[in-house]
Amino acid sequence: MSAHCMLTGARPGFGNTISHSHRRTSRRFDPNIQTKRYWLPGEGRYVRLRLSAKGIKTVDVIGVEAAVARIRARGVKV
Repeated sequence: MSAHCMLTGARPGFGNTISHSHRRTSRRFDPNIQTKRYWLPGEGRYVRLRLSAKGIKTVDVIGVEAAVARIRARGVKV
């Protein structure tokens, strides 16, 4: 599974790890992805979403119905 948020679209960032001797090796900065289950009252079922920590906070503010509408507007199947 790819490390990206269904709501915010957050994806891994790339950079370098710099050692004490200043040698550089590539690394990934992964977003904090969590799988969370929400009750969707409009459809009478649960949906399982892969969200970043920021995405979970966004769902708490705007509500699950609006969040699922945004996810579907991005073309992601829920």
